[in-house]
Amino acid sequence: MNHLDAFHQTVHGAPGGCEAIAPRMGMSAAILRNKANPNSATNKPTLDEADRLMGITGNHSILHALAANHGYVCVKIEEGAEASDMAVLEMITLVWQTNGEVGAAVNEALADGRITGPEVVRIRDAIKRAERALENVGARVEGMADR
Repeated sequence: MNHLDAFHQTVHGAPGGCEAIAPRMGMSAAILRNKANPNSATNKPTLDEADRLMGITGNHSILHALAANHGYVCVKIEEGAEASDMAVLEMITLVWQTNGEVGAAVNEALADGRITGPEVVRIRDAIKRAERALENVGARVEGMADR
């Protein structure tokens, strides 16, 4: 998904859609609807508007779309997260789970002897979830390090 499609889905997927989000963004619902239309040649969303929209909705798919478009993965850093042996163990079990999801997606894709575009998307999404889980383990362990 590209960032314009992600902007569109974020606006229209939010409770109340354009009508509810637009006033909080300081614009009319009609303008926001135009900015959210990925086929519009005018009224493109700005970075500031994308940032405000993510803050208002809590939906960060725009950020993930931009990162993926440039070969990156975004990982949310948990501030104030508990840094303990049990917390790290919980993170490791999440890594195991996401690695299993990668394996399951690849296995399912290979079942018929060929891989389709949508199957590649599912595999890449599973890999991104696994990468985020691993990054969270690293961040948690870093939080436990002696200063």
